[in-house]
Order: sequence, then structure tokens, then C-alpha cells
Amino acid sequence: MIMQSRSPHAIEQPRSERAGGNLEVRLARTAEEIDAAQALRYSVFVEEMGATPSAEALRTRRDRDRYDDYCDHLLVLDHSRGTGAAAVVGTYRLLRRSVADRHGGFYTQTEFDIAPLLAVEGELLELGRSCVAAGYRNRPSMQMLWRGIGEYSLHYDIKLMFGCASLPGTDIAELAPALTYLHHFHLAPPALRARALPDRYVAMDILKPEDIDAAAVVEQFAGRAAIAALPPLIKGYLRLGALIGEGAVIDREFNTTDVCIIVVTDRITDKYFNHYIRTT
Repeated sequence: MIMQSRSPHAIEQPRSERAGGNLEVRLARTAEEIDAAQALRYSVFVEEMGATPSAEALRTRRDRDRYDDYCDHLLVLDHSRGTGAAAVVGTYRLLRRSVADRHGGFYTQTEFDIAPLLAVEGELLELGRSCVAAGYRNRPSMQMLWRGIGEYSLHYDIKLMFGCASLPGTDIAELAPALTYLHHFHLAPPALRARALPDRYVAMDILKPEDIDAAAVVEQFAGRAAIAALPPLIKGYLRLGALIGEGAVIDREFNTTDVCIIVVTDRITDKYFNHYIRTT
């Protein structure tokens, strides 16, 4: 996989990954490709999910913030649509601790106290701003994204990955089964337990654990007809053995309720993830 970017922090490798001859995963190489990722984010977050855009975002039809300038931008491209920016159909924003320390920290710190995570020795990776274009929300696209993250993590010897993961909507009553399930079945141990900031903290243990049937909740929230679907991205994290921080945060700007996802890379045993990491 070619890992290239306009960012000086990007890695360069001599190969590219494709699926079915059309899909490729790599880091953004140009300002135009980063702009295309920001346009895709605007389309998904604002036009589909109902986020409230700033005046600047409304004018430019781009989802941008200060972190974009020094993050790496992982892209999935469909070359049947064209080349470069025209081909961008998926994106993930990647921020390493060694970079964040020079630029004012992580986005996740605006919602969660991640002191326990920062105490972990070695390189950390924040995952954020994940989105995929309509029509590409399928297994091949997600496989490509995870393969890219896997190679990136191997290259930088990432010890721990984390980030804000969103459930759609801000109605806590509707989200109560999902939040309770995440709290009681996937809560991080104290040593890794990031916590929602005090002024934004929303309790997740809303229902009694005996009222939550884990299998039933997973089944309920797997269907599109569910009132508050557990997003495929969060289900994917859970397959990796992800842990959940304590407390949720309502993000009214993005019309979501966020939880902190934590993945310790050396504890990953699920073949779902290992399958996408190239070891040769």
C-alpha cells in the first residue's frame, strides 16, 4: 500500500492495495485529495446525518477543522470514477501522538479525559472523521480502510488506538439500550478508562444490566429498521475487542451521541482485524 501525503508525517511505501481492480487504499497525496475527503465528510455529516454546519462550512461545503492541517488522511479510491480527488469514496483521519504533541493535542480531548490513555508508553493513534460515500458502505470498502489502518499501525508500531465513535441522534432515551449495552459489556478497565469531561458527561448505565440481553441488543441494533441503530463502525470496533470509555457526550453540532473507543493493538486476537494486516 502506498502511504503518501502532503504531510511531512506521512509514510511512503512502494506498493498499493486494490480490491477487484478498482478500489485502492492509501494516504492522501495532494491538497486536492484532502479537499475531496472534506467534501465527502460534509456530504455525509451535514447532508445525510443532519450536522449543523458553520457559516464557513456552509459556504465551502467542506467539513474542516484545525486538526486537518497536520493529520494524515487515509483514503479509499474507486478508480472507475476517475483519478485523484474524483475517485475518493471513503476516508479516515489519523493522528499520532508524536504529531499531536507538537500541535496542541487530540480532537478526542475536546470531549473526553484521556489521561489514562496518554499514560500508555509508545505511539498512540487517534482515529476520527470516518465516513464512506453512499453506495460504498459495504464489506470491500471497510476491508480496505481496515487494511490501511493495519499497515499504518504496523509501520509506526502503534500501541493503542482510540477516538470518538458516534451513535446517530441525541435522544438518550432512544439510545439507552445501546449505551447500556456498551457500558455493561465493553467498559474499559480502570487503567484505560477514558471518561467524558465533567461538563459534558452523560451516564451510559441507564438501564439495569439484567434488563440487557447482549445477543438481543446486537441483533436489534443490526437492523436498519431499528430506531437507534448501533452503527456498523462501532460494531466493527467491537469485533476488534474494543473497549469503551465511561460516559457519553452529546454532540449537538453533529447531531450525534459520542462514546470513546479504545483498542489495545497487542491484545487484538480477532481474525477480523489480523486478516487485513499485511505481514509480508
